[in-house]
Amino acid sequence: MKLAEALILRADFQKKIQQLRSRLEHCVKVQEGEEPAEDPNALIQEIDTIYKELTVLIQRINRTNSSVKFDDQRTLADALVERDLLLNKRGMLSHIAEIASIKQDRFSRSEVRFVSTINIAEIQKQVDQLSKEYRELDTRIQGMNWNIELM
Repeated sequence: MKLAEALILRADFQKKIQQLRSRLEHCVKVQEGEEPAEDPNALIQEIDTIYKELTVLIQRINRTNSSVKFDDQRTLADALVERDLLLNKRGMLSHIAEIASIKQDRFSRSEVRFVSTINIAEIQKQVDQLSKEYRELDTRIQGMNWNIELM
């Protein structure tokens, strides 16, 4: 199995767990004298089975990411960390630029006037650069995922 296939399977397992959780929430408590639509114990058992399979799958993904070389200095796991942090930093800066650029209408001269304390254009340039770096890194990672065999 390729790493990309394992990642798709991991996402499927996570969606299935959420669906089962939702179904379980609807049948763990019923009105006295009523029967639940589904057997909650069977759902719990199914969730448990999926969690066991998911645990093994994630362990295999992590082993693969940690052992595969991304480039001369980094493993695939290192590149994933960098990609995630690029996304987080980009999101934070984008949020700050958005807050700083919100205009507040004043209806009279006596109302408080707010001004931005940052250079919004410079922050937006950083956001654009981080977006580019993220896209390039993510593209390389995604390409590798289809060529790497899962350990």
